Amino acid sequence: MKILVISLAGIGDTLIATPLLHELRANFPAATIDVLVMWPGAKDLLEHNAHINRVFQKNLMKCGHLETLQFLWSLRREGYQLSINTHPQSRIHYRIAAWLAGAEVRISHEYDGFTWLDRWLVSGTLPQDYAIHAVQNNLAVLPLVGAEQKLPAHQLELFLTPAEEKWAEDFLTRNGLAGKKWLGIHVGSGGTKNLALRRWPLENYIELLRQLQSARPEVSVLFFGGSEEQAGHEIIRRALPSAIFPPTKNLRQAAAVIKRAGGFLSVDTSLMHVAATMKVPAQIVIETPTWNKPIEPFGNPFTLVKNPAVNGRGLDFYRYDGGDIKGTREELLACMESVKVADVFATVTKLI
Repeated sequence: MKILVISLAGIGDTLIATPLLHELRANFPAATIDVLVMWPGAKDLLEHNAHINRVFQKNLMKCGHLETLQFLWSLRREGYQLSINTHPQSRIHYRIAAWLAGAEVRISHEYDGFTWLDRWLVSGTLPQDYAIHAVQNNLAVLPLVGAEQKLPAHQLELFLTPAEEKWAEDFLTRNGLAGKKWLGIHVGSGGTKNLALRRWPLENYIELLRQLQSARPEVSVLFFGGSEEQAGHEIIRRALPSAIFPPTKNLRQAAAVIKRAGGFLSVDTSLMHVAATMKVPAQIVIETPTWNKPIEPFGNPFTLVKNPAVNGRGLDFYRYDGGDIKGTREELLACMESVKVADVFATVTKLI
């Protein structure tokens, strides 16, 4: 059997798909299991995963129609018998990609706004469930493909190499952090649609660090992120010269350092899922308008700093319908500003 697992949404969503990849391998040990992803970071996180054969990475958002068609047609020539669109991939474009890749059996969840065309593009569907985690939504696919849950437990999987582990240890040693407790922070969030508006204000992170330096000077703070966070990191660097920015070249190196953190603070973003995968002991998440059960940190205890403007009503702001977060730019910025520095400070100092 040849299986194509399609995970074209966020980088964190690809990590969320790893329990399904493990179950597919347990059920079909002799199968070819390939994965199609959008982002280079998603491909990074799947390196050295023994449960898959190949990873195809292509940013279809940047390709022209002809290039996209040629690429997906090349996958059709692979002769896949089965393709699975992992949860959550709500836009119809993901099912068009599955149809063009041409597997005989094409499975997808049904999302808000699903149409007759979505159903025509695939051969089998199942309802997605906001009440359970995306990991469980993915595993619910198994009976549709003649499989069952064989593993006694599930966790997100990221396989670091000894060289990556050593790189992280060497970095922490050079900075006098080996064996010490420190806090990791990711100030960013996804950059597609209007997801950047769910970021906590940069000036709040700066004020938080000033208060931490005064109250807990023994706790160092490390900032993580990629090119999207570079401008914000420069502002922080100028305001807080003691802040540390690990010179990670990719998400794998970032994960190796985060694995050694005493705590990790972020909104719901890809590095939140990396921190959960690495079992960071004090994981703290700031509630955003996109917060809901399917994307909680999986398999790792966490503390949620409540957002009074959201107040558990994430589904009123954001559903898996392919659209933006509901609300104007001004409304969403005000929403994130409603989370006070004092509340985050109290949570961090209690847990770290």
